[in-house]
Amino acid sequence: MTSTTVRHRTDRRRRAGAGVIGALVVALTAGTVGGAQAAGRLPAPNAASLRASIAGLPNGHLTSAVVLVDGRDGRWSGTSGSGDLATGRPVAADGRFRIGSISKVFTATVVLQLAAEKRLDLDGTVQQYLPGTLPASYPPITVRELLNHTSGLPTGGDFGDDGSAQWFVDHKDEGWTPQQVVAEAATHPMQFAPGTAQQYNGTNYYLAGLLIEQVTGRSYAQEVEQRILRPLALRHTSVPAADDTRLPHPTAHGYLTVSTPDGGTRQADVTEQSPWPWAEGGMLSSAPDLDRFFTALLGGRLLPPAQQAELFAVPDVPNVQNPNCDTGPVTGRACFSTGLMRFTTPDGSVLWGKTGSRPGYSNGVFATRDGARDLVYSLTPTSREGASFAAQYGIAAAAFDLPALPGH
Repeated sequence: MTSTTVRHRTDRRRRAGAGVIGALVVALTAGTVGGAQAAGRLPAPNAASLRASIAGLPNGHLTSAVVLVDGRDGRWSGTSGSGDLATGRPVAADGRFRIGSISKVFTATVVLQLAAEKRLDLDGTVQQYLPGTLPASYPPITVRELLNHTSGLPTGGDFGDDGSAQWFVDHKDEGWTPQQVVAEAATHPMQFAPGTAQQYNGTNYYLAGLLIEQVTGRSYAQEVEQRILRPLALRHTSVPAADDTRLPHPTAHGYLTVSTPDGGTRQADVTEQSPWPWAEGGMLSSAPDLDRFFTALLGGRLLPPAQQAELFAVPDVPNVQNPNCDTGPVTGRACFSTGLMRFTTPDGSVLWGKTGSRPGYSNGVFATRDGARDLVYSLTPTSREGASFAAQYGIAAAAFDLPALPGH
């Protein structure tokens, strides 16, 4: 380990991801970060705890970890494990990884910027901006309902994916267009009336990406580049072309464990794979770039005040996917805002962030709203279920001075 002290899936995988998210919320709410946050200060990052949170890699579940903790109370970065099992090269702290659903935060930011420019209305409907895209039988669905997952739209199908590691290894270069994803989802009935509940759903963000292209007349990639990547000098962040399976300068190679004919197992390299999740989950970035992006976003550099407020506006509706989306007085209620996710502790303190994963990569970005501290991590799990809750919580606990999990 080295360290420096100085910040579209199948329904089965959606459920697995939701479980990790829900568990993380529950565990975060078991902590007592509130006192330090309320005072606007946190202790300096605990280097020993952070090193311990990613020690012992590679192991049977993870091959590497990259962690960056930043904020006005101090900075720490560290790596662990192997960047390439074949060559033994070290992990690159500034390398790129597949950020998965953290892409949604970029998408939401662009949509909010377009709203600020009066080029779209958050209360305008998908049917208004993308006529003919959804079945005529569907009720009106607003742009805001897409972004905060209260649309009630059905989730997409599996396109033949059985959820196994071997299936993904065999099909990792294949993909589907956003139009195909939305069209397949639209063969199913609505899940609930728009605005009455919240269900985390990638279909919403494929539509948000298509909306960006319809309103601007430019590609989603061009809009993200012009509005976010260039102004913030995020040189290691990109929206790959649909047929570009490469991951330039990776933090580490991603692997999945698959069976061999002799009854054993091997680690199949899935670093190169289709970026077809696109505006929902197909982007590439690095820990330093995500740190810079999140700091700018929470600091109000990317959005005017009215749209900045939308980032923290969580609808007061039930969460139908995960009853533990939040705890305390809002148990079972929505926890996703317009692009972010809220973590509420029993004493009322709040963290804001987003998780994201693709096969071979599990990532997260979390922060205190006041900028006292933010955390970026990327792990390389060898299961399609992603990194375990315990592994992710251990890093968050070290970064935000939370209590350890019982039995860990």
